[in-house]
Amino acid sequence: MSFASETRRRRTFAIISHPDAGKTTLTEKLLLFSGAIQIAGSVKARKATRHATSDWMEIEKQRGISVASSVMQMLYREHVINLLDTPGHKDFSEDTYRVLTAVDSALMVIDAANGVEAQTRRLIEVCRQRDTPIITFVNKMDREVRDPLDILDEVERELGMPCVPMTWPVGQGKTFGGIVNLRTQAMTVFDGGKERRPQDFETMPLTDPAVLQARFGHDWDTAMESMELATGASPAFDREAFLAGKQTPVFFGSGVNNFGVMEVLDALVDLAPSPGPRKSSLVVNKQPVEKTVLPDDPGFSGVVFKVQANMDANHRDRIAFVRVASGKYTPGMKLKVQRTAKELRPTSVVTFMSQRREAVEEAYAGDIIGFTTHGGVQLGDTITDGASLQFTGLPFFAPELFMTVILKNPLRTKQLQTGLEQLGEEGAIQVFRPEMGGPMLLGAVGQLQFEVVQHRLKGEYDCDVRLEGCQYTGARWITADSPAELREFTNAYPTRLAQDAANTLAYLCTSPYDVRLAQERFPKIHFHPLREHAGLSLGSAG
Repeated sequence: MSFASETRRRRTFAIISHPDAGKTTLTEKLLLFSGAIQIAGSVKARKATRHATSDWMEIEKQRGISVASSVMQMLYREHVINLLDTPGHKDFSEDTYRVLTAVDSALMVIDAANGVEAQTRRLIEVCRQRDTPIITFVNKMDREVRDPLDILDEVERELGMPCVPMTWPVGQGKTFGGIVNLRTQAMTVFDGGKERRPQDFETMPLTDPAVLQARFGHDWDTAMESMELATGASPAFDREAFLAGKQTPVFFGSGVNNFGVMEVLDALVDLAPSPGPRKSSLVVNKQPVEKTVLPDDPGFSGVVFKVQANMDANHRDRIAFVRVASGKYTPGMKLKVQRTAKELRPTSVVTFMSQRREAVEEAYAGDIIGFTTHGGVQLGDTITDGASLQFTGLPFFAPELFMTVILKNPLRTKQLQTGLEQLGEEGAIQVFRPEMGGPMLLGAVGQLQFEVVQHRLKGEYDCDVRLEGCQYTGARWITADSPAELREFTNAYPTRLAQDAANTLAYLCTSPYDVRLAQERFPKIHFHPLREHAGLSLGSAG
């Protein structure tokens, strides 16, 4: 039995950008044009009852920002499109990093006035490390923006790869006339308005440029001149180079006005890759052996790249988001969590239309499905219908900020433990239990993570906590060449050791010198700035 025809229909991608580049708006318009939603919520109307379709957490609604990744599935042109919206805020870069391990391509949104911004650079770096193909959308062309040639030049420098324009803008701001589609050799005329659909925009063929020149005047001449320069300086679009992460197709438009979005949706179907092979390791004679898992392999396998607690306020459940890597999922099949060798018995298995969940009838490689559980599943877990394999590459970064958790009402200790355990397993924050006892420590990459966790502990677990500063400025995960050496080390630094959510031992430091001194004193202890799932495949010592 081959699943090739089903996996070829799949497109799984993440939308990445700097905050305020228009990512959530673009997400909604893609859903709107595929027919997945009927009405787009206004992201800016924070007090409105209708919030951005992909933002469901209470704090997101209050602040008008995305702090969690969300998953949406839609059908378009006979293709199943799995769209993952990532948090734009830099404090949540870890969540974004993990989401990028679950996709086959990325759609990068750039604000045409600001160009490539700091957070985008970080995300580009992640995509480059994985050779993830990137489609670029230059947004907000209806505003006063930078010259398109300047933007392309900057994208090329930052991405380190050539840009291939697929559409080209005519004018900008108040004189924005529309875009020339280089694939169809036609111009789509811009007409502002949030309610417009693709069929509402006028299209004019390029066969008679005099008509277009008469209509758009100086803007047409300037656009043709700069388009010639851009296409002359760019290589022709080469799909193999794009799939290898060696060039990026570029589209221009205005997401808020529904303009230029259809071209991006079509490009995702026509150009973006279907699911590919994924690396895993098998243990043979107690030795890890690398194995490549193909999407068409008959056995079901998937990896948990995100765990979200309390998505449904009425049920204290957790959803493990699983990227299917191979085979076919069907309801009722027997599944095993490889880390614990325990059977996985979810209360339900769903696909996502943002807040709307639907029971899964079948899922193939590339699809994202949610297993509703009451625990027993962690980030990075591999789930299969039998084969003993472990997918690698889901990273946790050593936190740079630490706070001590002080519970205001000591009678809520049990609720606090439950909350921290669940939020730690979810990856919302890193939780450290000091070996010598005492208050729990929270470790974060960004300050906003603390605020979100404090907010969620109160709202979801009825735990009022105070967060206080502490002396720690970093952590390193510890491995040793032998149990005796590890024992010697732990005896030497009892107050500096803590266990994280996956029960992996970490050394807490107050300055970079701490690590250097400890390393000199114990050369056979390895200090890791990065841990892969559950203490497995720990990176090189650092």
